[in-house]
Amino acid sequence: MIEFFYSIDKTLFYFCNQTLSNPVFDFIMPAITDWNQSLVGISLSILLIILLVLKGGKKGKVVVALLIPLIFLSDQVSSNLIKSLVARPRPCHIINGVRVLDNIHLLVPCGAGYSFPSSHAANNFAFATLIPYFYPRLKWFLFSYACLMGFSRISVGVHYPSDVIGGALLGVLCAIFIIVVYKFFNNLFSADVKGKEI
Repeated sequence: MIEFFYSIDKTLFYFCNQTLSNPVFDFIMPAITDWNQSLVGISLSILLIILLVLKGGKKGKVVVALLIPLIFLSDQVSSNLIKSLVARPRPCHIINGVRVLDNIHLLVPCGAGYSFPSSHAANNFAFATLIPYFYPRLKWFLFSYACLMGFSRISVGVHYPSDVIGGALLGVLCAIFIIVVYKFFNNLFSADVKGKEI
């Protein structure tokens, strides 16, 4: 049964990584997949936090306060807990001189970490789940971006589709957990700041 699902995973990986590869994807996918580590991405993230704190009122401050434990939770659970337990090699890893999968269209450095789940997917889907609780109109934009980020991890050759799906589910669950905890304590101490849509 495991081999059956792995064969599906490999087929989907090759479809996304090779069949769909083209010069446009070769150009934009590496940029998208490392967006959070680029100067532009980091600068925009800092700007967003500043705007939420200074211009977002109580709701903006609550969002920033929740984002910190959320990203810490999703990143630590995915990177340090689940990846260590599952210990799945990435499709681009080389073990005993042999690459895990042949003929990978590898567009970025493979990375030393394990494959399952994708921490990029976990963090982005966590973000895309939390923010719309407070700003519902951003839901489709943020989930579209999270899906694009997840696809980019397969397109550049560093994750299987199941890694991305697993990371996405983990991120959503982490965000739901943070929201439930927030609502519990918020109901104890103050009025909900969900407020109006932007």
